[in-house]
Amino acid sequence: MSSTIGFGRRPTGIEPPPAAPAAAASQPSSSAMLLNLRGLCLSRLDPAYVVTLPPDRLASEVERLVGEIASERRIQLNLREQRDLAGELVHDMLGLGPLQPLLDDDGIADIMVNGPDRIFIERSGKTTLSSVRFRDVAHLVSVCQRIATAVGRRIDESSPMVDARLKDGSRVNIVFPPLALDGPYLSIRKFSRSAITFEQMVRNGSCSSALARILEISGRARLNIVISGGTGSGKTTLMNTISRLIDHGERIVTIEDAAELQLQQPHVVRLETRLANLEGKGEVTQRDLVRNALRMRPDRIIIGEVRGSEAFDMLQAMNTGHDGSMSTIHSNTTRDAVTRIENMVQMGSMGLPSRAIRTQIVSSVNLIIQVERHRDGVRRITQLTDVAGLEGDVVVLNDIFAYVIEGEAVDGRLKGHYRVSRSRPSFQDTLTYFQLDRAWAAALEDVTR
Repeated sequence: MSSTIGFGRRPTGIEPPPAAPAAAASQPSSSAMLLNLRGLCLSRLDPAYVVTLPPDRLASEVERLVGEIASERRIQLNLREQRDLAGELVHDMLGLGPLQPLLDDDGIADIMVNGPDRIFIERSGKTTLSSVRFRDVAHLVSVCQRIATAVGRRIDESSPMVDARLKDGSRVNIVFPPLALDGPYLSIRKFSRSAITFEQMVRNGSCSSALARILEISGRARLNIVISGGTGSGKTTLMNTISRLIDHGERIVTIEDAAELQLQQPHVVRLETRLANLEGKGEVTQRDLVRNALRMRPDRIIIGEVRGSEAFDMLQAMNTGHDGSMSTIHSNTTRDAVTRIENMVQMGSMGLPSRAIRTQIVSSVNLIIQVERHRDGVRRITQLTDVAGLEGDVVVLNDIFAYVIEGEAVDGRLKGHYRVSRSRPSFQDTLTYFQLDRAWAAALEDVTR
């Protein structure tokens, strides 16, 4: 008698399949046979029993079942094919189908699905087409809906866009037709399981050892920092690295649209925005959370990303005793970052004079760090800028470090060096207060190219 996963239990109404005819000439194609074999395996699985098994045990049980049914149906499968099919079935039941192996691969940073048979991955800063495929559009739709349902949201034609977060913290964006012309489209920004240190950044070529030391001093001196860069340039990774220097006795409030920060301190309060429900009610914005955070007695406020009118509240927080606060912003240069902050403040504070906004920026932000993903795939810090002051109506910026590209090596990796300014920073008194002024000066003298 054929077996069923569940110690002989068989789902109600499912009879053992009849023995396959011996003639091989009339057998369908291999893909059709595998599809048929998949369906037979699923019909033998007892869901109530499957959910009680650990993944490793389930994989071995499913692999055994695949082999038995293949023998019954006279389907020729080698050991690797049996293992692959069993893995696909387990991923469909417990994970995200064909995407699960990509999620389990720590070397992959982004997964971008442009349809059932076009799945791109980013590895080491380079984007390539993966060999992974969905069976069909319905399979892709099923995985997308499973992701949305897990976070209490829906995705369909009437609600064709959704942002979600996987159990491991990875960020997900889904777009359905009719907005997605060749969709559904699925984008996953994976959550790094290991925190990056400054030593690793130096080894990866993301910064020099002198710049890494300056960033360490900036974190210890409780400077207010804005990290600027494009999508996927490494802003959140850099913020996580700097945050490791925060004293464990400080109370930190983090505010994010989708939680990505990996703070190691014990006294962390994590806040996340909420979208409106189907009736259009219940929305909680970043601005709401920033205002509430000011009432929670934080030592530092860290905003995952500033996108709109909450920029004004961020500046208020930085300028009202919450030194050492940080945030990120999308911008091409540190000069553009200042302009973007000004524009976002005006979005929520109409009628506020530009000079008043710029004065607030100068008094609130100490450093702006620009990060970029270059064509060789390396994410580099390209500018470390001191927000030095205001001359007339112009914000004065001083590039303490600026990356200069010199050329390209034989292996395609960019070559360059940092141009360094040793002028007195606008926050010199803060460095002196924390007794870090000499360390700052020594780090600037120890510039490595």
